[in-house]
Amino acid sequence: RRWQAKALTVEGLGILPLSALSNQGELVLIHFLSTHTPMTEAPTPDTSAAARPALPDRLAIDARSPHHVRAVFEHDIGIRFNGKDRNDVEEYCISEGWVRVPAGKTLDRKGQPLLIKLKGKVEAFYR
Repeated sequence: RRWQAKALTVEGLGILPLSALSNQGELVLIHFLSTHTPMTEAPTPDTSAAARPALPDRLAIDARSPHHVRAVFEHDIGIRFNGKDRNDVEEYCISEGWVRVPAGKTLDRKGQPLLIKLKGKVEAFYR
């Protein structure tokens, strides 16, 4: 079976029904022409230190945890544990000096990664 290609140009931001886009085995290429300002003219978000919330003493990635702070995760944060940057930290506590990291690929009975607690010097920072 051969695929036929059609080109369709749509101006503005509208919604098209799927039946208008393709018919039995036809590949449709859609090109949207926006009437809005280009992305280069859009205001850039303020990523200065004043716009970022302070990093808490204890933070967890899991949204069900009472130590999860959604506003912090809108920015890129890093964890330095014993002088090395770690990318696998699920939870940390600076004052108590520990991080929780997954124990390999092991999962608990609910499908969440099994976490182990490592003790040492913990530093949290915005990248």
